[in-house]
Amino acid sequence: MKIVVQKYGGSSLATAARIKNVAKKIVAFYRRKKGVSLVIVVSAMGGATDRLINLANMLGKSPEGGLPSCGRELDRLLATGEEVSSNLLALAISSLGLSAISLTGGEAGIITNRAHTKAKILSLDTDRIRKELKKGRIVIVAGFQGISDQGEITTLGRGASDLSAVALAKALDAERCEIFSDVKGIYTADPSEVRAAKKISRISYDEALGMAGCGARVMQGRALELAKKFRIPLFVGSSFSKGGLPSGGRDGKGTIITPPPKFSGGFVEAPLVSNVALNEKEAKVSVFRVLDRPGIAAKIFAPIARAGINVDMIVQNVSKQGYTDLSFTVSIEDLERTMKIARKISRQIGAGNVGFDKDIARVSIIGLGMQSHPGVAAKMFSALAKHRINIKMITTSEIKISTVVPKKEGKKALRAVHKEFIG
Repeated sequence: MKIVVQKYGGSSLATAARIKNVAKKIVAFYRRKKGVSLVIVVSAMGGATDRLINLANMLGKSPEGGLPSCGRELDRLLATGEEVSSNLLALAISSLGLSAISLTGGEAGIITNRAHTKAKILSLDTDRIRKELKKGRIVIVAGFQGISDQGEITTLGRGASDLSAVALAKALDAERCEIFSDVKGIYTADPSEVRAAKKISRISYDEALGMAGCGARVMQGRALELAKKFRIPLFVGSSFSKGGLPSGGRDGKGTIITPPPKFSGGFVEAPLVSNVALNEKEAKVSVFRVLDRPGIAAKIFAPIARAGINVDMIVQNVSKQGYTDLSFTVSIEDLERTMKIARKISRQIGAGNVGFDKDIARVSIIGLGMQSHPGVAAKMFSALAKHRINIKMITTSEIKISTVVPKKEGKKALRAVHKEFIG
């Protein structure tokens, strides 16, 4: 049985008219590709998840700030968004003459651990999906969710419908996984911010992961990690394209994400920089006057990790008189919890004050070609200097360089760096 998994984002399903449009495209694809079975993964209708979160917050915040502390109830609430989308799309497809069935994440066999709001997939039992496909049905799965071994509804984290799609593609041995949204593929920068941004026809898993990690709206990072691990072919394209859905990118309308050819460690003559990303949803936390001795950093970051908070950039100043300052970035959504933990740890280890800065933006360049080209960082810093943009933090790796700049300079920095490397 040949299986294709397709995922549709919230913008593609935001209204009844858009749901009908997606249904027509799915039906056209199914009838054109005879012998191919379809599994469709859906996000909540555009804006639905934010509305549910706002309603929850109106009823009271947890002591740590942010969302209500009862993860079980929050998961049950947020999971309804994807269930509504899957129900409506199944109805729309059925109205067009094809048989379709909607399944929750649990009904689709997505088994997770018990970590509410950020659950991890433990296993997949695809028997129910395969039975429905053998009946000639198109299966519509509510993304972003699963069920724990205790039978409780869980959610997989923001943007995790991508993860649901990739995981199902692996479990079903699908030919490919296609991700559809309101953009035509992956670009060299956010096309809404940089007019000169160019669509990329083919890109590696590592580059896509670098983009996602730097805040580019590509795909969820966990989904890309899974696709890379199992070498699942990915296609990213637009659900608003005319004339039916693209087939695996062969019409050139989207972006294919694949492993790079095995030649000199990367793409032959890979572009120096494939993407410039801007992230305006981070905050910098600084712990001052930290004792400069082994084990102190672990005492700071271990409790933060246990709280499920991802730390990104980390910079430690040069030690003076046995003390140093330590700065790191976290998602703006995690700032309140991070500050509470950092202040507690600071008191325990005898450090100084803990401060934060929300008025920052991160500008990053990503590209496999950077591995074999010296002077990339200098070129980036020169571009920022030409526009009198001050750099607050810098981190580097083999395929990316990230700088933190003032938030008010973020978009200007994005355009300046994009022009310098891509044009």
